[in-house]
Amino acid sequence: MTSHPRGSTRRPSNNAKRRQLMIFPEGKQTEPIYLTHWYRRHREHVIVKLAPHRHTTPLELVQAAVNQRTSDTREAKRGRGDAFDEYWCVFDVDAHPKIRDALELAAAKGICIALSAPCIELWLLIHFESQTAYLSREEAQRRSREHLSCEKKLTPAALDILVRNYSEARKRARELDRKHEGDGSPAPCNPSSGVWRLVDAISGNSAG
Repeated sequence: MTSHPRGSTRRPSNNAKRRQLMIFPEGKQTEPIYLTHWYRRHREHVIVKLAPHRHTTPLELVQAAVNQRTSDTREAKRGRGDAFDEYWCVFDVDAHPKIRDALELAAAKGICIALSAPCIELWLLIHFESQTAYLSREEAQRRSREHLSCEKKLTPAALDILVRNYSEARKRARELDRKHEGDGSPAPCNPSSGVWRLVDAISGNSAG
């Protein structure tokens, strides 16, 4: 990712304005590798910066994003560059405490969330098959490994497959959202994933 020193100007020319996203991923490998791959495919119209991996819980991650957004907005008002257009946090439900607190803080402070239940591997799994029943983290990880033939460090071959199957995964994730809404299940529900919303933001996909 291209970094921008504090106080530098990130503003592109008016006729080539690119959307700017800053992403705070929970994972050290899978999420950064996956999101960087999507960014490289669409860098002509978007700027993506991934925050360093420093926070271990969703609430800490959201707090870091809030602090960064507040700082960037303050600097932008002083004429020291632009704030990012969107700030995203990517994390799993897993066994983390205070998930609800993290979601409420994000909603209150304008932070976008890409949440997977039980984990990011559920999102990877539905690139290959439907999953509508409750799923443990261990089972999601095992089955995603079988499909992708790799561990958390996604290989180029795995990334290519995920891109090819993205439309189907997006469709399945949205069907899960509608299923949970129809059931009246409180979010976040297992299984579910909102990673497609972030990929859409990166790729510029405006489809409904």
